Amino acid sequence: MSENGSKPKFAMYWAAACGGCEIAVLNIHEKILDVDANFEIVFWPVAMDAKYKDVEAMPDGSILLTLFNGAIRNSENEAIARLLRRKSQILVAFGSCACQGGLPSLANLGTSQALFDAAYDGPSTDNPQGVRPQPQWAAPEGQLHIPEFYPAVKTLNQVVPVDYYMPGCPPESPQIAAVIDLVLQVLGGKAALPPPGAVIGAGDSTVCDECKRARNEKKITQFVRIQDVQPDPALCLLEQGLLCNGPATRSGCGALCPMAGALCVGCYGPAEGVLDYGARLMTAVASVIDSTNPAEIERILDGIPDPAGAFYRFNMGGSLLRAGRLPRKSKVAHEP
Repeated sequence: MSENGSKPKFAMYWAAACGGCEIAVLNIHEKILDVDANFEIVFWPVAMDAKYKDVEAMPDGSILLTLFNGAIRNSENEAIARLLRRKSQILVAFGSCACQGGLPSLANLGTSQALFDAAYDGPSTDNPQGVRPQPQWAAPEGQLHIPEFYPAVKTLNQVVPVDYYMPGCPPESPQIAAVIDLVLQVLGGKAALPPPGAVIGAGDSTVCDECKRARNEKKITQFVRIQDVQPDPALCLLEQGLLCNGPATRSGCGALCPMAGALCVGCYGPAEGVLDYGARLMTAVASVIDSTNPAEIERILDGIPDPAGAFYRFNMGGSLLRAGRLPRKSKVAHEP
């Protein structure tokens, strides 16, 4: 409780994302009642009627905790990120998209023009007049304003300072419940917050360390697609020539995908101390190729389907690359 006896305030916002993070929060089951019992939920557009003007009217710093999920795709996302930063004492980049750009940031490999062409002139779109989104439109009811579409997707911390990072696509519900328990203990004076900038709700090792599949010395002579083989259910997937991202991915998910026979795709982001996720994964892959012949190595690497999507599926926006080459007159909007 605050000094005047009122509950501390909680907010959650959905930017450029799929909505899975919101569902993951609801999947904590009865633990959501603890959130309601200990917080006043003042802004959660997907779950309650809330207006931006209501948040604008709040005193700065009046929201104790905000979970911000989704990347920054347009001017509305950025404006709300800046608004919630001002109003929040603790701002958490919640989920892969907010932390590292997520799947939306793979669009950074192309241009806005190419994206609009695919969306509004593609084979599945009936748009004979070639209508495209306009920032402003004079309607009979008045002037309409549509958020500006940025040339490249940005992560939350490329727009505003972030206090904590909680990765995952989405974060696993048990991890969310554990973080909520920690916050409640902090409110009760029984625990302290981790240092600013820390990753919460995740481990500090790699998915490989959580995986129970047998591991031997890896010597790969070819990469294969998982749908083209019948993987050994007990053996390391990477040893079987399947591009599993476990060596570069932060632990905390319990290695759910590899243990279920699916490849780790890296949704928990770079492991502790890794500067660039894709570069770390490339290094791991290079170290297990069973050849010293340049032509043979090139043949093996050519077997990796969709290299950009494999190495930067969830991390393009937060990587050293950030984006493909943009048109000469374009820049990443509001470059920090």
